[in-house]
Amino acid sequence: MSLRDNFDTRPKVSEAGAVVSSGRFPKWLHRPLPVLRPLSETHGVINSNRVHTVCEEAKCPNLLECYSKKTATFLVMGKECTRNCGFCDIDFAKEPKALDGNEPERVAESAYELGLRHVVITMVARDDLPDGGAKHLVEVLQAVRKRLPAITVETLTSDFAGNFSALDLIIEEAPEIFNHNIETVRRITPQIRHKATYDRSLSLLSYVKKQKSKQLVKSGIMIGLGETKEEVTQTLQDLAEAQCDIVTIGQYLQASRKKLTVKEFIHPDVFLEYEQIGKSLGIPNLYAGPFVRSSYNSHLFVEKNNEKIVINSH
Repeated sequence: MSLRDNFDTRPKVSEAGAVVSSGRFPKWLHRPLPVLRPLSETHGVINSNRVHTVCEEAKCPNLLECYSKKTATFLVMGKECTRNCGFCDIDFAKEPKALDGNEPERVAESAYELGLRHVVITMVARDDLPDGGAKHLVEVLQAVRKRLPAITVETLTSDFAGNFSALDLIIEEAPEIFNHNIETVRRITPQIRHKATYDRSLSLLSYVKKQKSKQLVKSGIMIGLGETKEEVTQTLQDLAEAQCDIVTIGQYLQASRKKLTVKEFIHPDVFLEYEQIGKSLGIPNLYAGPFVRSSYNSHLFVEKNNEKIVINSH
């Protein structure tokens, strides 16, 4: 099945000329087939350990590439989210299944079997839990570090519904990279996010940085939802003021017919322009491109900035 089969989009022409108007994926969104053997091995590890990945649950377009490199982003606390955001295809449930006490060990074993040196752990929003699942996420981090003491860890969290006491649990555990996506520009936020707000996300990112100045803080946005260049620039300015160390910008793609349609296919040259704008605003590391996702090739940042990252010993 091709990417075009998975995403039903009808983009419109923009005055900037950065949009493909034919209703078909432009050439820069076509991908070569990956190496199949390691892809199969990654599936085997994930299935045998009964863990979830955001790659599969959110229908990430990079799944085949990442699995073929024997890497994946783990999705913890089940595969049902208490929020029903307009862009995300993860299953929605008002009352998800209870947390699995054995999940931390299974995630750790999966990371070990895949031979990961950097692991990204994300989560569904669990507004049904008093702490939003923060304690469980800490247990996952601790299990991974116990199994792989030299590994670096990146957490991609929800906003914990504004519960900063829950957030403190994650900060105290000190993942090498703390990630929380602001997702889009201020104007479009109410249309695509079920509960999270633009200002809450900014305050969360800023709070983490203020608590631990050496903590690497990361965020990301999608474009192609009808935002303007001025709005993207303002969002980058806001993230710079929140002292984000890393920002990612990628093309929004519609994961199913039930989700928001793509308004624009953004040309790669525009992504390069945003990358330059972000760096000029003071964001040290900005990665932008059609297939860039929050955790896509995140290990490359760790390798590039190895001397800046101190592996926590627990």
